[in-house]
Amino acid sequence: MKFCLAQTEPVAGDIAANIQDHLNKVNDAISQSADLIIFSELSITGYEPELAKGLAMDLKDQRLDPFQALSDGHDIIICIGAPIKVKEGINISLVLFQPQQSRSIYSKQYLHEDELPYFVPGLQSNGIIEAEKRVALAICYELTIPEHSETANSNDAEVYIASVAKTVNGVARNNPRLAEIAKQYSIPVLMCNCVGAFDGNTGGGQSGAWNSEGELVEALGEKAKGFLLFDSENL
Repeated sequence: MKFCLAQTEPVAGDIAANIQDHLNKVNDAISQSADLIIFSELSITGYEPELAKGLAMDLKDQRLDPFQALSDGHDIIICIGAPIKVKEGINISLVLFQPQQSRSIYSKQYLHEDELPYFVPGLQSNGIIEAEKRVALAICYELTIPEHSETANSNDAEVYIASVAKTVNGVARNNPRLAEIAKQYSIPVLMCNCVGAFDGNTGGGQSGAWNSEGELVEALGEKAKGFLLFDSENL
């Protein structure tokens, strides 16, 4: 199964511009025969908690329809980051577009204390995408919670992917944890981050993959926009 990590520079609050950039990246991934593409945390709006209330989207927002069309037409799974309106408030979510299926979400279940004024935890979910491989999803802070990766393992995850919004220092703190998850459960671990300004900080990039022995295989730079492709059979 071929995975694509899309490292973008979201424009804060500009959903239209970010959607167009995402569509360009999805088309690039399609040209490389990717089976799944994932973007960073809240990639459609930028990671901007103070703006989230005004930017939050409905799951069925028609602006997202082109992603479903690409998924259906090219047999690709697309995972984009967005603040999604729910009954209880706003979730930090990955909107999932799977071929010939209704769009769905995986929402962040473990929130950092700084996020609690703006977001609510997602409903309990195993976060598994059933595809050629069983893919477990994580969103940023969740990767630091042992129970999260334990749940993924108990659900027979074969690949673990974290969508994050991390600074350079944040990446440095969390990369050892990603390597630890890979080694502990003997599965490939992938991380997709952003670059550019967000929430008064700067994205640290370095999206990459660790093999099942916990060794870093390849990563993008701290400021590079682009994407990486990984074949699960080589991880």
